[in-house]
Amino acid sequence: METTPQKMVHVYIMGKRYEVPSTLTIMGAYEYAGYRLVRGCGCRNGFCGACATIYRIAGDRELKVCLACQTAVEDNMYIASLPFFPLVKELYDIEKVRPTEQIMMQLYPEIYSCIGCNACTKACTQDLNVMQYIAHAQRGEYDVCAEESFDCVMCGVCSSRCPAGISHPQVALLARRLTGKYLAPESKHLTNRVKEIDNGDFNELIANLMGKPLEEIKELYNNREIEV
Repeated sequence: METTPQKMVHVYIMGKRYEVPSTLTIMGAYEYAGYRLVRGCGCRNGFCGACATIYRIAGDRELKVCLACQTAVEDNMYIASLPFFPLVKELYDIEKVRPTEQIMMQLYPEIYSCIGCNACTKACTQDLNVMQYIAHAQRGEYDVCAEESFDCVMCGVCSSRCPAGISHPQVALLARRLTGKYLAPESKHLTNRVKEIDNGDFNELIANLMGKPLEEIKELYNNREIEV
């Protein structure tokens, strides 16, 4: 039985040209070309934000950003990995802060220097409306900011393009923490479960599971009852 030849494309990694299958992601192309990834690879499924990448296509002057694990290679693609962007992470005690406008002014005052250029939104690897959720944070609308930023993977690409030096992912994280702690309705079943764990109600069950072979644990997990 004859098989259709695999389509190959040319990509440039670290300035060197490679021929790789067109079906690969950028991350797959790195490995196909012989690179061993020990940093900037993370979960490989679009959740951790570790593989932020800049690329352009030959003949196109526009620089584009993406996650390497989620983006397919294109012919004549020039690729450069983006090192982890140094976001400003302020320290605070969630038990002491409150969901007021003042807390954002105190911890992340740079958000009020936003010039509305929308570069953050254009750069977002998750297609989030970053500028808009920052506007919600400015107004103290933390529950809306939390909802709008929920899919953020904290890759930092938005902040790397911001002329005001805003650490958008950290602002959004604070908004989600404030929402979960103070604004969202209490999840009573979760509160009760935490109390049960603290009381040691599951110690025997956990010890029993720890003593089982790995394959049996996998079988139990795959056939567990899933609540809806």
